[in-house]
Amino acid sequence: MSITTCAVAGATGRLGRHVVDVLTERGHQVVPMSRATGVDLVTGEGLAGALTGVDVIVDVASWHTSDQEAATEFFRASARNLHAYGQDAGVARITVASIIGVGRATAGFLAAKKAHEEYLLSGPLPVRVLRAAQFHEFVGQLLDWRQGDVAYIPALPSQLVACRTVAEDLTGLALDPGEIARGTPIPEIAGPRREILSEAAALLGARRNIKVVGVDGSGMPDAEIAAEGGFLPGPHARLAGPAFREWLGGLP
Repeated sequence: MSITTCAVAGATGRLGRHVVDVLTERGHQVVPMSRATGVDLVTGEGLAGALTGVDVIVDVASWHTSDQEAATEFFRASARNLHAYGQDAGVARITVASIIGVGRATAGFLAAKKAHEEYLLSGPLPVRVLRAAQFHEFVGQLLDWRQGDVAYIPALPSQLVACRTVAEDLTGLALDPGEIARGTPIPEIAGPRREILSEAAALLGARRNIKVVGVDGSGMPDAEIAAEGGFLPGPHARLAGPAFREWLGGLP
């Protein structure tokens, strides 16, 4: 196996930590990029040094709020800088994690991610995209966002997937030396079965002594699209476990 040097943008994030682990376990060299390591994707600070000698960029950096305008600006700047500094450094390609159904998004964070794909795909370096279902780990974040003692969680369908599972597919896509045939659908990764967000949250809430109430989600951007299954995996998606209940059972 040839050793590849991979720079991971967003290396300390929810998905980035798993990407770093998978790459390291497979014997590759990892350059973690985050503000904690002195790299700022928006200003470009530290990027030139971090990308020296790098073969592949894995972009799993994200914005910390759901505000569409702020997230879009972050993704625009990061895409521009990863292309510019990556091209100068001789990077072969960028591989990015995106979200299933993002092409249908009209508002909110998903719309910002849709723009993110467009910014990256319009740049000079080759770009590969993996679209993932919502993470198991996101359910805990929904509970953390609650106001008061009760968590009101949308009863919307998802095909929740573990971050580790996404990281394995993402690194495989990033390191695949073959060419992607023109017209190939954007690959998708999702969990093994459909879940309802509020039901998954109730399972986790029972462990945390948090009451969960399912709501229709009408206050969320594109809730109607979500309710109709617009953010569920397509027929070409790879489905992989663990399912949410099994994943939860493995937590300490």
